[in-house]
Amino acid sequence: MTKRPCGVTTRHDMNSDAPDSLIPYDEIVQEALRAVVGRVLGSIVSSGSTLPGPHHFYITFKTGAPGVSIPPHLRERFPDEMTIVLQNKFWDLEVLPHSFSVGLTFNQVPAKLTIPFAAITAFVDPAVDFGLQFQATVETLEPESHEDAENDGPDTDPNGSNVVSVDFGRKK
Repeated sequence: MTKRPCGVTTRHDMNSDAPDSLIPYDEIVQEALRAVVGRVLGSIVSSGSTLPGPHHFYITFKTGAPGVSIPPHLRERFPDEMTIVLQNKFWDLEVLPHSFSVGLTFNQVPAKLTIPFAAITAFVDPAVDFGLQFQATVETLEPESHEDAENDGPDTDPNGSNVVSVDFGRKK
C-alpha cells in the first residue's frame, strides 16, 4: 500500500492488477478536500470578509467548467484555467453549498465571478505554506495555452511546501 500526502492510502498504487473499486473513493476524497476550501472561505465571510493576518489565497479553476460565471473578456483571455488572488481587493464574497462568488478587479475593471467548488484545481495560502491540488472534474475540456492569470494583487509566489496533491490512478 502507498500512503498519499494527504494521509489517504490506496492499494491501487501498489498493484496495477487491483480491481476497479465499486466505491468512488477518489471522487469522495476530492469532494471532501474541496469542502475545505468552502469552509475556509465561509469562515472569512463569517468574520466580516477580512482575511486574518497575512493569510491570502490563490484559487485556480477551470474557466469552462459548468456553473463558472466570469465576464466574456476574461473567458477569452483565459479559455482553460485561471488563477485569482483573494487578499486586499475583493468584495461581496458569498459562499454557497456548491460554489462561491466574489468581486475582483482585473486591470482596474471590476468583475463578479461565480466559481463552483468542482471547478477548482488548486487552492494555496502561501502565508502558511498550505496548498491543495485537485484533479480536474471536467475531463472533456482540453487544456489550452494562456497567459499567467492573476487579478490585481501583489506579486507573491503561490508555491507552498505543504501542497497536498491527490491523484488516484484509474484504469482506462
